[in-house]
Amino acid sequence: MTEKCDYVIYNIKKGLLVSNFKVDFYKEIDGKKPVGVFIRSLDIKMKAKVVANLHLLEEYGNLAREPLSKELEEGIFELRTIEGNDIVRILYFFDKEKIVIATNGFVKKQQKTPRSEIDLAKQRRVDYHSRKEAGTYE
Repeated sequence: MTEKCDYVIYNIKKGLLVSNFKVDFYKEIDGKKPVGVFIRSLDIKMKAKVVANLHLLEEYGNLAREPLSKELEEGIFELRTIEGNDIVRILYFFDKEKIVIATNGFVKKQQKTPRSEIDLAKQRRVDYHSRKEAGTYE
């Protein structure tokens, strides 16, 4: 870990920096939560690690850095989980008032994050904000 990350973790543990973010899963119009469906499809060890990393994201919020989290582009981030040779990514963005919206998840099979996954996260972010502004996002 870098010195800055060690500093952040030390201060969080001491209660000097309290993020208390809340992770929510993006909800489609029919109420389905694609990230929840994806997580439930994972094997038990990977599922446990992903859930643990989501809890860390709630603790660290926008202070989360590599290897836990990385900004991809334009406010879209990836939560990074590795179990053995398997790599899982959950894409997310930040909303106001310390809310994290997890948009989509995938098993990473190549070096670079697929453009289609980033585009899906951006599309869901636009949908989330437009439905929220219209008062139809529950």
